[in-house]
Amino acid sequence: MELGVFTFADVDPSDGIDRGREAERRMKDLMEEIRLADDVGLDVFGVGEHHRVDYLVSSPATVLAGAATVTKNIRLTSAVSILSSDDPVRVFQQFSSVDLLSSGRAEIMAGRGSFIESFPLFGYPLEAYDELFSEKLDLLLNIRENEKVTWSGNTRAPLADQSVYPRPVQNPLPVWIAAGGTPQSMARAGFLGLPLIIAILGGQPRRFAPLFDIHRQAGLQAGHDPAKLKRGISVHGFLADTAEEAADIFFEPQKAVMDRLGRERGWGPQSRAQFDASVGPEGALFVGGPEDLAKKIVAHQRIFGLDRFMIQFAVGLVPQAEVLHAIELFGKRVAPMVREMLADGEPV
Repeated sequence: MELGVFTFADVDPSDGIDRGREAERRMKDLMEEIRLADDVGLDVFGVGEHHRVDYLVSSPATVLAGAATVTKNIRLTSAVSILSSDDPVRVFQQFSSVDLLSSGRAEIMAGRGSFIESFPLFGYPLEAYDELFSEKLDLLLNIRENEKVTWSGNTRAPLADQSVYPRPVQNPLPVWIAAGGTPQSMARAGFLGLPLIIAILGGQPRRFAPLFDIHRQAGLQAGHDPAKLKRGISVHGFLADTAEEAADIFFEPQKAVMDRLGRERGWGPQSRAQFDASVGPEGALFVGGPEDLAKKIVAHQRIFGLDRFMIQFAVGLVPQAEVLHAIELFGKRVAPMVREMLADGEPV
């Protein structure tokens, strides 16, 4: 199982700050995080696309191109690319360029995103939400399979025997589907023979297991090789020397984010009791010391049959020194424990 870190690169959304300086600081911190993840032997690092005041990255491929020049082994992926409001030709070209810079370490996680700001920003109607994603995914997959592309649809100008360059080192360039929990998304990923990663942000993670079954069944019915139907989860969490320290560091920054989103979406403030409940063995937050986190990861690998596990440490304004320490612990202590437990079939 691959182990990785992802981030939305949260920045301070407060009024009155110098946004350029704040973004510059966060970009430098982000490069430091990716370099360290590579140095400690983690498998993958992802950056998510957003178009909001509270997040840095609007162009994952640009950030990953920078990361490609300062890393050697780690895979570099979007987490996610909002394909619905982008041009698949440009997405393919950009990630092909990252693949060339990284000597074959680039990936695309294609999704519809959890926010809608990109639709009016780029002039797309929100009512075409599903059609945009479906058609643009179809075009992206056509481009990665064919150097010359002929395609037509309702959401973009047609292509007639048009060449798309550059071509990547990897053939095909990896594309994952990133989804939040709708059965239709699971079935589509399986039907297309694409790996699937599910974002788990609340409730009991095990309730998502039937969605992976939908993904696999759709893929097998479409005649795809089961080996192509990889599955992963992405979660919020934190890691420190002890479980108590990890919870105390993570609670306030994570609460600030969830409360801000709650004001937008209509849920109430998060309490410490709610947070602590989510940290437990059956909860959605992966927070603890190294052994705690390793056991919880292994338990969920066995529930889902995971090929990839990704965790977001920097939720909100977690101090950079603590984020770096979490990444170091993840690579040097948690990852070896996880691999040993999985190899030995050790009970958790």
